Amino acid sequence: MLLVLVQLTSTAIASGTHSGGHGHDDAAIGRPGDAADVSRTIAIDMNDDMRFSPANLQARQGETIRFLISNSGKLKHEFVLGTEKELRQHYELMKKNPEMEHSDPNMITLAAAQSGEVLWQFSKAGKIDFACLQPGHYDAGMKGKVQVSKSRTISASSAPAHQH
Repeated sequence: MLLVLVQLTSTAIASGTHSGGHGHDDAAIGRPGDAADVSRTIAIDMNDDMRFSPANLQARQGETIRFLISNSGKLKHEFVLGTEKELRQHYELMKKNPEMEHSDPNMITLAAAQSGEVLWQFSKAGKIDFACLQPGHYDAGMKGKVQVSKSRTISASSAPAHQH
């Protein structure tokens, strides 16, 4: 068993994968959120139609959101926050190493019928992308975005599911 772990670690290092950060620039997309600072919760469903529901979200600069992510499909799916460039680069790594396991605060991987959460604080205004980076899923259009505004108001279409 130990030999297998050492070999997997060596393979991961050799293939350019790593544990921890995937080179994403937290400053560009925000930072891991603190549960005490959550201002609202957004439920997102991932499914085998290679879609997120909802796929277009709004947030305010400085806001911390609890994303409740569920996988209603039969395939493994991911929710990964990042810039479009970072997501594309990470996706190319995933295509070369489809069994790569990773765990970062900006993402969650869920097997069929699983659910989990991502807490994220959006520190800069602008567009933050999210996607499923499982091989084939990104190319099939499993993508979304969070439009982060400097404004203090949130449109009615993105009103919180419930307050904390």
